[in-house]
Amino acid sequence: MNQTGLQDLALRYVSRYATTRHKLKAYLHRKLREREWDGEQSADIDGLVVKFAELGYIDDALFAKNKAAALSSRGYGKRRISQALYQAGIAEGDDADALAVGEARKWEAARTFARKKSIGPYASEIRDPDTRRKQLQAFLRAGHGFDIAARFVNAAPGEDIEDQDYTG
Repeated sequence: MNQTGLQDLALRYVSRYATTRHKLKAYLHRKLREREWDGEQSADIDGLVVKFAELGYIDDALFAKNKAAALSSRGYGKRRISQALYQAGIAEGDDADALAVGEARKWEAARTFARKKSIGPYASEIRDPDTRRKQLQAFLRAGHGFDIAARFVNAAPGEDIEDQDYTG
């Protein structure tokens, strides 16, 4: 494989997958380990990634925003979104809009999570303290703040919880 082959691999990868600079670098490094390099000079992976970002093939900020919106709509909170962005290799500057999306949608994400897991207002019956403790832990693992999680977990079945009631 030479630099042209490496560029073809990168182009194929970014055309198939929404990706980040970090993920593209990892993919190209893996391909270099798997295949023998026969180029005249050493592989310029960093230069290739910068070129793709300049051409607009890779946009870490847009990737982060889309990832945050997807996780939020699935019921995950801001901390879980932040963790996913970190794992995707999103730099601190590129995650600002994405974290703002998580913050803006935190109440609706918590509502979605509670509905999916039949917690609080979406439960069929009042749960015992041990079950509520486990539900609270699940809320926290999903990245929600303690105050919001406690509001949903401690709500009676059918209770209408509005975000304007939330003070935290």
